[in-house]
Amino acid sequence: MIAFVSGTVAALAPDAAVVEVGGVGMAVQCTPNTLSTLRLGQSAKLATSLVVREDSLTLYGFVDDDERQVFELLQTASGVGPRLAQAMLAVHTPDALRRAVATGDEKALIAVPGIGKRGAQKLLLEFKDRLGAPVGAAAIGAPVTQGWRDQLHAALIGLGYATREADEAVAAVAPQAEAAEGTPQVGQLLKAALQTLNRAR
Repeated sequence: MIAFVSGTVAALAPDAAVVEVGGVGMAVQCTPNTLSTLRLGQSAKLATSLVVREDSLTLYGFVDDDERQVFELLQTASGVGPRLAQAMLAVHTPDALRRAVATGDEKALIAVPGIGKRGAQKLLLEFKDRLGAPVGAAAIGAPVTQGWRDQLHAALIGLGYATREADEAVAAVAPQAEAAEGTPQVGQLLKAALQTLNRAR
């Protein structure tokens, strides 16, 4: 079990980072929120979970141990693999997921790509006594979330784009974000922003 990786960020992609550890580049699958905390050439430490399959070894990276533990806990539900668990954490923080389960909020789970109404109902039942109560500062009252603009801008800068390019990409996807129901999904906005930047080059 690889509990964490610590080293220099050697490369960033829309869904992964490469962290150089002792001369070896470790490819780590991350959510956009995690990627937005990383900077090329700077040191980083990510909590990790190694998923072993017959034909692959995949390392998933997280900002802290709580996120990693929730990632592993999500996979104890039937039908939830590492990709879907990561998608859930790309859309919601661990505490937001705990709140959704505690309040029976189907819409919060349906907001995750790959989860429909019936799937959300089933997951709410399965997670009812597993995730526990919210533990962070946002547990009381309204959730405190960083604005999607700031998250998206930070992720683009982390991927190596200039501030001006990041500004333009954020502005380009703003109509899509404002048209979305509920909280915009930063992961989807990041993909759209990268498409606009690739067309501009």
